[in-house]
Amino acid sequence: MALLQQVGLEDKARQMPSQLSGGQQQRVAIARALASSPQIILFDEPTSALDPEMIGEVLLVMKKLAHSGITMVVVTHEMQFAREIADRVVFIDGGDILEVAPPADFFARPQHDRTRRFLQKVLNPLHQESLE
Repeated sequence: MALLQQVGLEDKARQMPSQLSGGQQQRVAIARALASSPQIILFDEPTSALDPEMIGEVLLVMKKLAHSGITMVVVTHEMQFAREIADRVVFIDGGDILEVAPPADFFARPQHDRTRRFLQKVLNPLHQESLE
């Protein structure tokens, strides 16, 4: 019950998975991962299948985990989350690690051209070159 409380779902303890929202299901999955007292948790796009209104619930739980000292490896396209929470950002393209940097450097001074193109597209989607 303490783990459900940690992810803000103690009131849902008796609910079936089908009765939970996507964000709630994701938070239950985080609680389940915490049950084994891991030193590290891997997240692969934890918000990709969620409704936009549910994303914040999951990111808030992950933010609390980060501040608790647990190590997390997160694959994400949530750039604001990465900027605020990450100790280090790793940019991978085609299976190759192209850049590893603290968030301030990664977002303000990317070293690799591919990283710059990626950030331009995801941070400024309306200010791209024409697709034609």
